[in-house]
Parts: sequence; structure tokens; C-alpha cells
Amino acid sequence: MMIKRKAIALLSGGLDSILSVRLMLDQGIPVTAVRFLTHFGCDPVSSGSCGRDVEPIVKMWGKDGLDVKMSHLGRDYIEMVKNPPHGRGKNMNPCIDCRIMMLSWGRELLDKYDAGFMITGEVLNQRPMSQNRQALQMIDRQLGLTGLILRPLSAKLLEPTLPEIEGVVDRARLLDISGRGRVRQYELARAYGIEEIPQPAGGCLLTDPGYSARLRDLWEHDPDAGATDVNLLRAGRHFRVSPQCKIIVGRDQQENDMLETLASPDDSVLRLSDHVGPVTVVRGEHDEEAVLRAAALTARYGDVPEDAPQAAVTVTRFGQTRTLVVAPARDEEFATLRVGVTA
Repeated sequence: MMIKRKAIALLSGGLDSILSVRLMLDQGIPVTAVRFLTHFGCDPVSSGSCGRDVEPIVKMWGKDGLDVKMSHLGRDYIEMVKNPPHGRGKNMNPCIDCRIMMLSWGRELLDKYDAGFMITGEVLNQRPMSQNRQALQMIDRQLGLTGLILRPLSAKLLEPTLPEIEGVVDRARLLDISGRGRVRQYELARAYGIEEIPQPAGGCLLTDPGYSARLRDLWEHDPDAGATDVNLLRAGRHFRVSPQCKIIVGRDQQENDMLETLASPDDSVLRLSDHVGPVTVVRGEHDEEAVLRAAALTARYGDVPEDAPQAAVTVTRFGQTRTLVVAPARDEEFATLRVGVTA
């Protein structure tokens, strides 16, 4: 078997995947990196590692043989998260099935881009569920990719892959990193002139306890919830006021903008009339009592003076706007309705 001298890379935008690409480019191996996007924080607008803008890396290394393709996993990924065959981690994170799905899609690109093998930024024992030796071997075997997935940062601690055996990749120039420490990665980043070093702080929202609680609540009450409902989980304070209805209150301008964009015509959208404050969305089947509750929450989280007993709140639904005058909510009234609050 002759392995083609080109690699497909899974590029999250995190430091490990960036360094793995660089190690291949150093050996003169062209890389087509695939950036998989999901509804769970892996996208260009997220702040975590898998939401990082990779354009600076492409500009810096494009001349060395790097190009990047985007691929959104969409509804298929949502359905996998609902029922992951290999289970979850501590929260809603289906790490093993996530890797299987991404690698499976990457496998489809080998012929498309005339590549001989895949590379990932996985580091042995960095993540206990999906990056131990047994899990890596199981994933490769299940996908029929044994010997075709090279993990450059830990390659010397793993069995040689086909590109190493055939001399396409020089194994001596690969690394033997293991565990959660990142000292060696930081040293490499500085050596390669990477000025803004991506930090390992979260990217996948499915590992976040608060987000996971909101997602469980959503699917418990609406198993058929679509992408818009999933995206709404990323913004605001969430209050479950009935099995059919939820109130979402923005926390800053970015979240207010997101709530306005994602609100549907049959949602009630609330804003303070005379003060700076949140955008609030009432989603699902709801009555006037739910709207009054949402108005009180809008006043509670807005810049309403403490000595003001009431505040005016505008309510828009089906293109019609009206005004309610309400007293700001008291925290104890809604504490038990809040979803996804962690200590």
C-alpha cells in the first residue's frame, strides 16, 4: 500500500491541532484542514478553543501547503448528542461519539482531496474519556482507519501508523507528549512564532454544567426541539415557567442581539420602555400570566432605579406592540424556576 503524501487534518483552532498541522508542514506534507462546526460552541462566534478564528494561521502557513475547509455537522450532530452510543462524560459531552463522527466525515474527504491519511491534535491521556490508548484504538478500528490516523503530538507513544511505516512521515520528528500539561506545547508555539496562543478554556458547551442542564431541560420538555432552540441555550438566564413555556432574559448587549435575532414571530419579545435593560423572550405556548412574569423579570434585570416601584415594559408579538407597567420581580419568586445555574 502506497500512502499519498498529503494529510487531512481535523482543525479545531486549539493549540494542539495547530501544532499538529505545523509538524506535518515541517516535513513538506501538504495539509487540507477541516474545520467542523456544530451548534454547541464549535463555530466562529464562540470564545473557546474550537471557536477560534484560524484565518491568521492560514495566512501565516498557507504558503507552506495549508488550506482550510469548513463543514457544519448540523442536525446529524444534534441527533448524535441526544443518543450517543458510547455514552457521555461528566455532563452532556459525548466525546467518543463526537470523535467518531468527525473522523468519519474526515475519512470521506481523503479521496476528495487526494490525501493519504488523517492527522488530529489529540494528546494521549489528555482527556480521560476519549484520549486514552484503548479509546483511540477502538475509534480507529471501528472506522476502519487503523494505521491511517496520525496523532503527531503523541505519535512516539503510540503504534506506528502506515505513513510512518512507509516513510512518508519521519517518526523521529514527531513527539511524545502525554497528559494534561501544556508546557511543551507552549514552548513549541513560541518557537513557531504563534503570538496569540490559544488557551484550553472551554469551547464545547457540552462540557459546561450550566449549559448541559439547560440542554437536558430543553429535550425533557421538547424532544423535537430544533437548531434555533438549541442555539438559544447559549444566551441569557433561562426560567422554566411551565412544561410548554420558558422565559429567557439577556445578560448583555451581545446576548440581547442574539435573542432578538433568534426570536420567532410567535414569541413574545420584551424590552424596558424608559430604561436600559435586557431583551427578554417568552418561548413556547404561553398566556398573559407568563408575559407578566417575563415583564417583571425584565424590570428586575434592567437599570430601573431602586426607589421606582414600577417600570414600563413593551411587549411585541406577531408584529403588535403594547406596554405593561409592572413591579420588578423579587429574586425569591423565580429562584426555583431558574435552569442551568451552577455554584
